[in-house]
Amino acid sequence: MEYTETDLRTYVFHITGMHCKACILLTEGELREHPKVISAKSDLKTRLVTVQGSFGSMSPETLVSELNQLVEKHGYRLSIDRPEERRSLSDFRIALPFALLFVGLFILLQENGLMNLVNVKEGVSYGTAFLIGIVASLSSCLAVVGGLVLSVSASFAKQGDDAKPQLLFHAGRLIAFFFLGGMIGALGSHFTLSATGTFVLSALTGVVMLLLGLNLLDIFLWTKKVQFGMPKRIGEFAYRLKDMNHRFTPFLLGAVTFFLPCGFTQSMQVYTLSSGSFLAGAMTMTAFALGTLPVLALLSFGPLGIRSSAHTGVFFKTVGLIVIAFALLTLYGSLVAVGILPPVLNV
Repeated sequence: MEYTETDLRTYVFHITGMHCKACILLTEGELREHPKVISAKSDLKTRLVTVQGSFGSMSPETLVSELNQLVEKHGYRLSIDRPEERRSLSDFRIALPFALLFVGLFILLQENGLMNLVNVKEGVSYGTAFLIGIVASLSSCLAVVGGLVLSVSASFAKQGDDAKPQLLFHAGRLIAFFFLGGMIGALGSHFTLSATGTFVLSALTGVVMLLLGLNLLDIFLWTKKVQFGMPKRIGEFAYRLKDMNHRFTPFLLGAVTFFLPCGFTQSMQVYTLSSGSFLAGAMTMTAFALGTLPVLALLSFGPLGIRSSAHTGVFFKTVGLIVIAFALLTLYGSLVAVGILPPVLNV
């Protein structure tokens, strides 16, 4: 259907709940599902959403209500007026003890040699990648992958096929992370990385994770302006593949999640480049993907409502603090590897 300029109307709404570039991709994709929306553009820096479409006599209030039905399930909310800025630290009263308990248990297991997840001599181990995958699957940075999982579930459930598409999706994801991770590792073997080069890549991994953690805390606006990621067009192309109607679409969707704008995935990709080995790169990315599998599988066969619950603030602050702890451990490991700091952890 074609529209004339007189038919088109543009509205700008405020949005809350955005943390990273994956949120941009997910909100824009969901808003375009509205039958009257032609285009949607989310801005992480300004936390504004611009929608254009043929809305007729529909009031902004009615439009916001209908659009919220599309995005609230992912933890976002649109409003006409600027929402009141809340920088309450009360959530940290609950989040901080949980995060400290998690990190303390992690370090205790390391000190007793029961879980060698961070090797300060060799860098990020497969166990670390697996655990980072678990944390990533609980954050907003994999929200877009969760959105694809839910989309696959809904689309094929209508056709009476529940299990097979989900198995194809997760199989495609694991296979792609193995082979593409291996290719990145092999690519790294063509570069002769000095100790300084390895240190830089390892430190960059820690910095990316640190920014992710700070974004999840949602108390520093400047962190939303410092985002690393692949070109937006790649993510948009990958996300729109969900509209293909083919029996192998779920497998392809699972594979292209390797290219979606998830900071955790990209931090692991950066580290994998320093491995200089196909097998090491493949195993690192596969371990990370396996870490995300439990939560994504639960989304496949029984949608979770963590992001839209009343405890969203506490949840994301807890995850954010844990991510920051892992970032600091990664940075510490890179400094130990080059002899700047002495090893303290018994790993």
